[in-house]
Amino acid sequence: MNYIHKRRITYVILFMIGLTTGASLIFYALKQNLNAFLTPSQIQAAHLSHDDEIRLGGLVKKNSLKQDAQTLTVHFVMTDYQQDINVQYTGVLPDLFREGKGAIVEGKINAQGIFVAHQVLAKHDENYMPPSVAAKIRNKKI
Repeated sequence: MNYIHKRRITYVILFMIGLTTGASLIFYALKQNLNAFLTPSQIQAAHLSHDDEIRLGGLVKKNSLKQDAQTLTVHFVMTDYQQDINVQYTGVLPDLFREGKGAIVEGKINAQGIFVAHQVLAKHDENYMPPSVAAKIRNKKI
């Protein structure tokens, strides 16, 4: 092997090391930003401990929302139409939070099996419109 072949091999090896390092950093960054959630059925099947911080996703069951008149505590049921989980949250709910709509809650399951949430995220579908636009469309006669 002459000098030119050795230099080419060195460049190829350095390029592969750089490519591998770059790809590793990209995958690490993507892993850090991945926010997956579990459904009520998955949580029931997993038998998680009370110390596990998890994200629960599903639909807010109709007629399950109960607000305490004295505090900001709210009780509701999350469902995936197979299993239900009771959720307790203290705080102000997002504007898009409704019964029958999707939501994601972050928190822990206590010893009584109630999911105690510290954050509630309301989900909306791809047809979301601000309330002012939706009201204009409803009032418009087509």
